[in-house]
Amino acid sequence: MSQYQEATLTHHALLLAWGQFAQCIELTAKLEAVALRQKTVDHSPQRKVLEFFVAILGGLAHLKDLSYAAHPLDQDQAVAQAWGQTGWADHSGVSRTLTALTQAEAEQLVAALTQVSQPFIDQEVLLALRAQGKLVYDGDLTGRPVSNTSTTYPDVAYGHMSNAIQLGYQAALVSFHSPTYGRQWVSVAQHPGNTLACAQAETMVRAAEATTGVRPRRRTELLRERLAQAEVDRQRWEAQVARAKQQELAAQQALQETQAQLCAWQEQVANCAADYQNRGRPERPHSYLAQARKKVAVYEQRQVRCAARQERSQAFLQRQQAHLEASLTLVQQLEPRLKQFEQENALNPTPIRADFRVDAGFGTPENIALLIELGYEVYTKPYGTWLKDRLKKQVDAATTWTQVGANAEMTAWSELKFQDFPYPLDVALEYFHTGETARYGVLLHYGQDPVTEDLSGWFQTYNARQTIEAGIKEGKGVFQMHHLKVRSAAALYLQEHFAVFAANFVRWAAQWLTTQCPQASAAGREESLPGVKTQVQVLAHMSAYVEWHEQGCLLRFSEHTLFVGRSLYVIRQWAHQLALPLFKSCVFTPI
Repeated sequence: MSQYQEATLTHHALLLAWGQFAQCIELTAKLEAVALRQKTVDHSPQRKVLEFFVAILGGLAHLKDLSYAAHPLDQDQAVAQAWGQTGWADHSGVSRTLTALTQAEAEQLVAALTQVSQPFIDQEVLLALRAQGKLVYDGDLTGRPVSNTSTTYPDVAYGHMSNAIQLGYQAALVSFHSPTYGRQWVSVAQHPGNTLACAQAETMVRAAEATTGVRPRRRTELLRERLAQAEVDRQRWEAQVARAKQQELAAQQALQETQAQLCAWQEQVANCAADYQNRGRPERPHSYLAQARKKVAVYEQRQVRCAARQERSQAFLQRQQAHLEASLTLVQQLEPRLKQFEQENALNPTPIRADFRVDAGFGTPENIALLIELGYEVYTKPYGTWLKDRLKKQVDAATTWTQVGANAEMTAWSELKFQDFPYPLDVALEYFHTGETARYGVLLHYGQDPVTEDLSGWFQTYNARQTIEAGIKEGKGVFQMHHLKVRSAAALYLQEHFAVFAANFVRWAAQWLTTQCPQASAAGREESLPGVKTQVQVLAHMSAYVEWHEQGCLLRFSEHTLFVGRSLYVIRQWAHQLALPLFKSCVFTPI
């Protein structure tokens, strides 16, 4: 112990190294520069917000773990010093600060995160475009359930989460494939639990474009053709409605005439029957009274037929009016969309190629058409049973199936056209078999990739979107987003953004550490640090002795750790080559 007599013991070794990195990239400075209206007693509100981020970064499940964990973070002076702080606040003080945050203040804090993130995002966008010639985005919606009996969370609603209907929120997330870091989050937005994926597609695309600063060329030529066809359809439905109105009017007039005739003959029967009774005349089969009764029966039957005809004509008119209303709505949607997309193309001198992969929850016909018109290469599945039954009918004994997985086969059709969809699609029918059970699925694609020529590649490309599902799982299990640590709207908004920033931050810091500290790998042989889960749940809670130096610090892992005898010399410096804005379009029209 004598050799470490001048050293400080920390139980959060990697959190200390991350604090040095946070200062290098000016994260602490930018968060501290945000003006918060709360007063400072022992700790500033900015410091408490930073402590909240460190709690998320360290994978703490609950806010109270800041003070009540086995090795409380708020008692670790070395970590506070590494993050440029004189100390940490008790968890109760952090909670009060977060509760008092306004939405405007939370948005300013998130803007500071965006400023820190932007150089990393810009660099990875440039590298991805150089390496792949395009960006690959993944979007998804994930549930944030709370207790079904809770009454203190704002704006919660019941929705489908974790294969059950639960009370909570939905988080809309978008990531893109990064050559250096594997996955980078570019946007997150929190919504009530009853929010549906199909309502979030355009918002997610716009948020991702705003972060990366690049976008593909809008397919205005397709949209213009679709609008022209919608105008033709509108005129056709207007003519149909006019004809249906005439038919309905004719049926109504026929019914009214029949009812008038029926009333007249019923009156004659009543008068004649009274006359016969007064005169004591018997009613014979061919008498005038008998003939009048037959007329009444005829008009009663005719009235039934006319009433049925009027009901049919009214129902037909309502159907035609519904078609016309849908057509009018479509025209009203497409006209401003075309105008906006033309403006966006004019302001985008360097369009890029980009894939957007989403699951079936986003795969409604309107969403797929919109993604196509936005210029993306689309990989998705259809919503519900929109196409599955139709495709299964096209399969027969002569259909060729291609093995694409251990228990999966596919057959595909190139540029297939459907009456209820405006653009041709590459369509594949999947067949999964496990023992005696079997099920079908459908893949959809639009773009220039010849996916129908390589079904195995298509299958793997779509299922590579599991990277975002892994990211969602990481957020819930590693950064503890299955535990909402706060209950005010502004703090919940901040927690969502802190969690995705933390996932990116850990990857940036790992690259930084292995670049400046070759000894940072787990056993001195690997080229990089262990995975994010190990870094957060193990290394960030590992004990080490800290020696402070002018340019950084020396970390020596204690004898109670797996890395006993190893050390890290962390220099507080960071060299970053700014990416040239070769592809960036800096002008965006509002959503």
